[in-house]
Amino acid sequence: MYKIGELAQAYQLKADTLRYYEKNGLLSPSGRSDSGYRLYSEDDALKLRFILKAKAVGFSLTEVQELLTIDENRAQWACQDVKGLVEAKVAQLEIKMAELTRFRDSLQELADACCGGSESAEHCSILDALEVQS
Repeated sequence: MYKIGELAQAYQLKADTLRYYEKNGLLSPSGRSDSGYRLYSEDDALKLRFILKAKAVGFSLTEVQELLTIDENRAQWACQDVKGLVEAKVAQLEIKMAELTRFRDSLQELADACCGGSESAEHCSILDALEVQS
């Protein structure tokens, strides 16, 4: 069994992160010590590892909760359900990447149009372009 600080340290987290996960229904301690400390089992540590891996690949906490529900009830779900969640996440990321590419390209256009000199910004092309009414 791990105390909250021990589990947090094992995964290089703050104890507050584990409390946050508990508050949001992602992770619950297996019990409490006689002095009231949260105690986590090896299964809890495996669940935490699952949470951290899912977050590391871009899933939100809501999505992680859904994945945990599926993981805990695997027999009631099909592999295609899990794949569907992953494919939906990929589609979201592709949209976000396209948006970020547009932002980058727009910013690069602004930067390329500016002389970048040391003179006054009174006639700065970047500021002028941002002031233009659409």
